Amino acid sequence: MTSGPPASPGASAPATSTPGAPPGDAAAPAAPAPGASGATVPARSAARPRRLRRWLSSAWFLIPALVLFALFVLLPIAIAGYAAFFRWGGFGPPSEFVGLDNFTRMAGDPIFRGDLWRGLVLVLLSLVLQLPLAVGTAMLLNGRMRGRAVYRMVFFAPYVLSEVVTGVLFGMIFLPGGGLADHLVGDLPLLGGLAGRWFSDPSTAMPTLFLVMTWKYFGFHMMLYLAGLQSIPGEVLEAASIDGAGPWRRFRHIVLPLLGPTLRISVFLSVIGSIQLFDLVWVITAGGPSHSTETMSITMFQYGFKRYQMGYASAISVAMFAISLVFSLLYQRYVLHRDLRGAVTAPGAPR
Repeated sequence: MTSGPPASPGASAPATSTPGAPPGDAAAPAAPAPGASGATVPARSAARPRRLRRWLSSAWFLIPALVLFALFVLLPIAIAGYAAFFRWGGFGPPSEFVGLDNFTRMAGDPIFRGDLWRGLVLVLLSLVLQLPLAVGTAMLLNGRMRGRAVYRMVFFAPYVLSEVVTGVLFGMIFLPGGGLADHLVGDLPLLGGLAGRWFSDPSTAMPTLFLVMTWKYFGFHMMLYLAGLQSIPGEVLEAASIDGAGPWRRFRHIVLPLLGPTLRISVFLSVIGSIQLFDLVWVITAGGPSHSTETMSITMFQYGFKRYQMGYASAISVAMFAISLVFSLLYQRYVLHRDLRGAVTAPGAPR
């Protein structure tokens, strides 16, 4: 009877085969189960420094902007909120605490209540006249027409001008007696009575001011609408036209809904701009005549830098801030929510 070769000294025991494995293969060491501490803890501990480095690098680039924002936005807001509770002339630290007297005075001030009414009128006129004019002009310039690039430039050019230049220009145009506007309407049967009254009559000052505002700002909204119109797929409009939809039905059921996000942003900017209107009015009329064109910003400036009532002016600025903030929050909550629903607002948030 023959036997196998003798085993060498120190040889290990023969490996046993694992059931189901090919013959002669040694059993592989068991892999660590998912979630075992030996596999995941090093990975997590290695990911933490990388995440920390990313946050530190982001903070390094954000710190200059945050410092400027805190210095020129948050700090003035805090100072105005603090000074609103004092009777203060603007020189030295506020010392005469009056509590809510400035706000009580503001609530009973007929000039401030008139500012609120005039601001509301400007908002309504902007929404009813200025923005529809911008939409109509954008629709015309979005089509095929000769020289549309020139028209776009001409309509947008007034927005590029500064408010001071615009105010000086229209102050000369509507100059009583010698302005260009008086020469243009002097012989017209219906408009001839406006000569010399543009900004000198309380009954015509606000409509004239809105005319200047429309000339100045509607080009900006027109460009917004042009950008929104160019993002609408042409295939959709072509399919609707093939199905028999006329121009009005295409505009009502296709263009207007797809232009909705741009319209909502445009309305928001128009309302906020009307609430905070200052420099254009100050250069043209300074709020006159008889407070007929005065806004909250003009009243705040008059009391703060003309009458040296910084405490009361600070209370007006707090009221303006509160009105803008409340409107912004409500508008975002109830109007812009459909546009912000898919936005990423936090690291790792779902899209």
